[in-house]
Amino acid sequence: MFTIFHGFHLVEAYHQWKKEHRKSKNPLGTKVVKLAIAIAASLFLWIAPSEMYGLPGLNPIEHRVLAIFAFAALMWLLDAVPAWTTSLIVVVLLLFCTSDSGLWFFQTDGLGEKFSNLVSNTAILHCFADPTIMLFIGGFIIAIAATKSGLDVKLAKVMLAPFGTKSEFVLLGFLLVTAVFSMFISNTATAAMMLTFLAPVLKALPADGKGKIGLALAIPIGANIGGMGTPIGTPPNAIALKFLNDPAGMDLGIGFGKWMMVMAPLTFVLLFIAWIVLRKLFPFKQKTIHLQIESHHESSWRDIVVYITFAVTVGLWLTDSITGVNANVVAMLPVGVLCIAGVITKRDLEQISWSILWMIAGAFAVGVAMKQSGLATSMIEAIPFGQWSPLLVIIGSGLLCYLMANFISHTATAALFVPILAIAGASMTEQLSAYGGVSTLLIGVAICSSLAMVLPISTPPNALADATGFIKQKHMVTTGLIMGGIGLLLGYIVLIVCGINGIF
Repeated sequence: MFTIFHGFHLVEAYHQWKKEHRKSKNPLGTKVVKLAIAIAASLFLWIAPSEMYGLPGLNPIEHRVLAIFAFAALMWLLDAVPAWTTSLIVVVLLLFCTSDSGLWFFQTDGLGEKFSNLVSNTAILHCFADPTIMLFIGGFIIAIAATKSGLDVKLAKVMLAPFGTKSEFVLLGFLLVTAVFSMFISNTATAAMMLTFLAPVLKALPADGKGKIGLALAIPIGANIGGMGTPIGTPPNAIALKFLNDPAGMDLGIGFGKWMMVMAPLTFVLLFIAWIVLRKLFPFKQKTIHLQIESHHESSWRDIVVYITFAVTVGLWLTDSITGVNANVVAMLPVGVLCIAGVITKRDLEQISWSILWMIAGAFAVGVAMKQSGLATSMIEAIPFGQWSPLLVIIGSGLLCYLMANFISHTATAALFVPILAIAGASMTEQLSAYGGVSTLLIGVAICSSLAMVLPISTPPNALADATGFIKQKHMVTTGLIMGGIGLLLGYIVLIVCGINGIF
């Protein structure tokens, strides 16, 4: 997706760094050991007696789904292969071993009777074309069109202009503009573009000044926090919403507009706090900064089509509760219009980040299998979730999610936590109502994932900013922990208040 974006060379450098980092962390011997651990542990769970799980009445299909979920969890945690690869493997395993179109010997018991709780193969495959996937495709199409039309650079220039030349306000401008872009465009592409604009400024600032550290950190902070603002800002948002809005499940009907009504204000409050933190930790020695953002795009009539389509799409997203057209349907508008107008070509379609979509689909498939196989029901009946302290579940899951998301993919973290917390939430509805309901539990995972930005490996924007050479790891750790702590506290307060008042 990134070959047409400004700052593509930065993204290429990041992917090369990531590849080398994975190799250094996982040399062939280590990778083999990790794969062996994941496979051996999963096979043990596969063949172990059902009684071992403490889930009475666990049948073979549920048993296999549990083993496959354990395999996914281990693979995501050990990071032996890319997270999206694990998701695809999981989907294949579910299709062949648990579905009604799997291998024949997996569909019947020892007496030749077909299991009654086989997972629908079409339901698993539908995860690749789930409405939420369509929502992301619409977002990707808008992002590509914005770059091809020069809209991204023009918007960045216009949006940064009001912040003037005073260094501290330029810092605020980069935080806010990066965040706004990250609400609708991949945070990796946004970070690359904004760092491209910022690079000449960083080089021009005094070598002994701390301000350049704050400016460089503003990009990943703005990109990570900004992703919280919309359902398409980051994959964990979509995974949480999928379970919350499932018509056959919780069916809370949280739309694009409702999400933004709550999360966008929280995002901007956190950004303002980040601005204060960065100013205090990294004061500017040079009091003024002059930005030079030039666009070399040659305008055409298609640019007008992009501008109008972008405005109409965002408008419809924000007013979905009024128009009655849900966000997933609205997302197809730019796909149709921009393809018909010739703005998006078949080559552009190849730029879509399919690995992200497959990663999300894998998380959905795990949820489908747990539900249709009856494993979710068995876990609710056997595990006394209702006797647990709801506050402990919320805080404990949030902290654990935050910790893990700093070391593994944010999407993988959400894919691991949300299906399990959805099961817990379904059996704790009454207890959780005092703390905002199930939405506090699941949306909390999305917030925790976005706020996990302590290390260069925590998220691509962090790695891109670290590559500038102006940031030391201790700087990222300090700001990451401060913003993580403040963000988790404010985030859960907002979720609890909104849940109690029926907004979520």
